[in-house]
Amino acid sequence: MNKADILDFMKRHRIVFIRLIDIFLLIIAYAFVELFKSETLAIFTSSDRQIFLNTVLLAIVVYQLFLTLFDCYKNIIRYENGKDYLVYGFGCMVSCVIVSMLGSIFKIDIMGPRSNLLTGVLISVFMITYRLIIRLIITDNIVHNAKIINMTTRKNLLIIGGGNATRDIIKTLKTNMQRTYNIVGIIDDDKTKINYAISGVRILGNRYKIKEICRSYGVDVIFFSISAIDSKEKKEILNICQETGAKIRILPSTVDIIKGKNIMQSMRDVEIEDLLGRDAIVLDNNDINSLIENEVVLVTGGGGSIGSELCRQIIKFHPKQLVILDIYENNLYNIELELKANYPDENIEAVIGSVRDKKRMEEVFTEYKPSLVFHAAAHKHVPLMENNPLEAIKNNVFGTYNTACCASKFNVKRFILISTDKAVNPTNIMGASKRVCEMIIQAIDKTSKTEFAAVRFGNVLGSNGSVIPLFKKQIANGGPVTVTHKDITRFFMTIPEAVQLILQAATYAEGGEIFVLDMGQPVKIYDLAVSLIKLSGLEPDVDIPIKITGLRPGEKLYEELLMSEEGLSATKHNKIFVSKPMHFEMNELEEKLNTLRNLEYDEKFSREVVKQTMKSVVPTYKDPEEVNKIEN
Repeated sequence: MNKADILDFMKRHRIVFIRLIDIFLLIIAYAFVELFKSETLAIFTSSDRQIFLNTVLLAIVVYQLFLTLFDCYKNIIRYENGKDYLVYGFGCMVSCVIVSMLGSIFKIDIMGPRSNLLTGVLISVFMITYRLIIRLIITDNIVHNAKIINMTTRKNLLIIGGGNATRDIIKTLKTNMQRTYNIVGIIDDDKTKINYAISGVRILGNRYKIKEICRSYGVDVIFFSISAIDSKEKKEILNICQETGAKIRILPSTVDIIKGKNIMQSMRDVEIEDLLGRDAIVLDNNDINSLIENEVVLVTGGGGSIGSELCRQIIKFHPKQLVILDIYENNLYNIELELKANYPDENIEAVIGSVRDKKRMEEVFTEYKPSLVFHAAAHKHVPLMENNPLEAIKNNVFGTYNTACCASKFNVKRFILISTDKAVNPTNIMGASKRVCEMIIQAIDKTSKTEFAAVRFGNVLGSNGSVIPLFKKQIANGGPVTVTHKDITRFFMTIPEAVQLILQAATYAEGGEIFVLDMGQPVKIYDLAVSLIKLSGLEPDVDIPIKITGLRPGEKLYEELLMSEEGLSATKHNKIFVSKPMHFEMNELEEKLNTLRNLEYDEKFSREVVKQTMKSVVPTYKDPEEVNKIEN
């Protein structure tokens, strides 16, 4: 039998060998105690030998029984930790007490209670010590092999944060990923921790040492392992990390950690959202709960980016029924499947239908009788709508008109239109069509029992067709990353942020308002591209080129959230404002809508005709060249 066969045999019979070692150490411990209590350290007398033999035989049975009951032989020594060692110690102490009790109860000549207690302590020390030695030998062999095999391929890793999560990460890395990562150190802003170590890894300095340490140690990867941190502080640290050229990965949220998710599996790439530095949004959940609980809620466009997130957040407030309407069956199926899996006790209904189809919308309102409507269905892509202007009018304008008329006819309590900053002084068909949507709900509100309101906000990060997913795809393909203009800016908000504020704004609606969300400071799209490239551990215009392509049709350099004539008032929420309602009479608006309806039957139909007609309906609609000239 060669060495490999012997090792294989020992692995398969690991428990037997460990039990034999424990029994051998138990005998050694009792012998040591027996010799130690003799002043002359003389050889045992015949009576001493009998007592020793009785004690050892009884102890072997008792110790093996209790160590088995405590699952001590089910552990893999390589993965044992402090908790396992405490169990070993506890099992040994219980066993030594039981040995003494059994000797007393059954009148067996055995060593006294003090000797048994001392032996229990020794056995604990022996068991834990040899297991630690085996674990260290195995770990050292893994480290040694990793250094020999993968020294040139391992990535130098810096960890940000010196808390419990870092300890867990280090343990996982040392146990399973020595071939992948070489941990060079830890960064922590707590001055009292600097130069101390966590699990053998030294804390090298605070955030201001990150760039210097990355240069000195050739850091390839940074793990940001602080889950509970102020958003502005997080932004500052991540901005420093961006300048190192290292790939950055980030710890999962506190919620994920509490749920017990594997930390390494949950580590994710840093997203632009992490760099916005926004404070967490505080909501009045009591108001939202009162709005939604036990109500039938209809979400149009419920399979889209905003619509699906609305559904995810609405369902948490236990509506009587959530009706999700969308024309695109794949998205609708996905959100239905997700919600029914996560909320099996809630009443969720997925409905195929188009807001363009007035008859279908009336069928939906007749069957489900919603009391609250969130209208998110819309065509939103600016260049596509410039090339297909009539489709924008059909879907956005008349889709909204159909849905709003149904809401009024069927006495819906509240109707919330999801609008956009592109409706303000629009320079494209999409923005102009959404402005008409706002005009529709403000006009209908005057004559209806239903409370109509709109919520206006800018771009949402990560939504379908938005710039961030496009940039990521371009980076993954090796570039170039395309930006239309170096100075173009946009307001950005995360999808969950936007939807939370939509729900909060909906609780304030009394009819006719346009709520404007505080989007923070506008962000340069060029800067976003640079950040995304750096977050990927690459250098802009070195590893990934950035190409300026020129403004697209209908695109302007910056967006606005408010028209000058609207005015602005605060609400109870510091991130929600309300514009002064504008006066639109329904009969006047109907005349304008008829001019748009007639476009479909106009034999002279052209994009230019549609654009000029839309300008007559929306006086603030201007060509982008006019607006961009003013900006410059």
